[in-house]
Amino acid sequence: MGRGSEDGRYPPIEPYDSGMLEVGDGHSLYWEVSGNPEGKPAVALHGGPGTGGSPGMRSLFDPERYRVVLFDQRNAGRSTPSAADPVVDLSANTTQHLVADLEALRTHLGVERWLVWGASWGVTLALAYAQTHPDRVAELVLAAVTDGDHHDWITRTMGRIFPREWERFRDGVPLDERDGDLAAAYSRLLHDPDPGVRAEAARRWCEWEDTHMSLAPDAAPYLSVADPAFQLTFARIVTHYWSHGSFLEEGQLFRAVESLHGIPAVLIHGRYDVSGPLDTAWALHRAWPGSELVVLDDTGHRGGSMSAAITAATDGFA
Repeated sequence: MGRGSEDGRYPPIEPYDSGMLEVGDGHSLYWEVSGNPEGKPAVALHGGPGTGGSPGMRSLFDPERYRVVLFDQRNAGRSTPSAADPVVDLSANTTQHLVADLEALRTHLGVERWLVWGASWGVTLALAYAQTHPDRVAELVLAAVTDGDHHDWITRTMGRIFPREWERFRDGVPLDERDGDLAAAYSRLLHDPDPGVRAEAARRWCEWEDTHMSLAPDAAPYLSVADPAFQLTFARIVTHYWSHGSFLEEGQLFRAVESLHGIPAVLIHGRYDVSGPLDTAWALHRAWPGSELVVLDDTGHRGGSMSAAITAATDGFA
């Protein structure tokens, strides 16, 4: 099947199978499978953390050659319980839980090895999973490369690039918390008993996320115009992770990069991505023999030719 859309994706398809997988701690994950039941297995890891999967992710794979698995990570999308519920406890939602969930889903679906695709936070999760279970990963396609470090770069240092927008973001937390961990301060607001406080904190967090995703002049907002329930889900999960350092030690994924040697990989990164500067992708590529780095000169964290580059990579591994 040929790619038909302007952005290089394959035509939209619907899943032929789906379900809910219980993974413990009271969590059930939504999963779905589309494409060719006899095709090459591939799993797509969404970003955020907390955005949930989207139908467009299916179209990054040739449906005649791939068996495409999507799932919503803990507390996101159609997985339960939802982080949009203010009483939901997020303590059993960590990187280690998500790695275990991914392996449980692989076993549940009877997959021996699969291509792992991730974008943004999905890259961090893909790296953590591949380093834990390298024998289960056939290839990696990683777009908008992140490594779980440098949260202060986004929540504080980026104020040097967007000073007006950052001051509004900073001023969304109480005065006595503005010099501390802003992700933790926002997390507390997002768990406030007052729904108005939660909604305002989610809105401000999403406005800031949209601000720093790209320096490209045509970058379009996507979180700040989202449904309030989605904003709350996303903001609660991402601040939970960032306030805990993504549940990873500083530099952990780079220190373990040797475990990835021998796994083919394509790293895709936009030159205008200011929230995740290109040096992270460059350093990972330099430390990973056999990896390919594709730098896109027309986009930041998303958009532009990103989808076309991803489908080119998945086509290459099909």
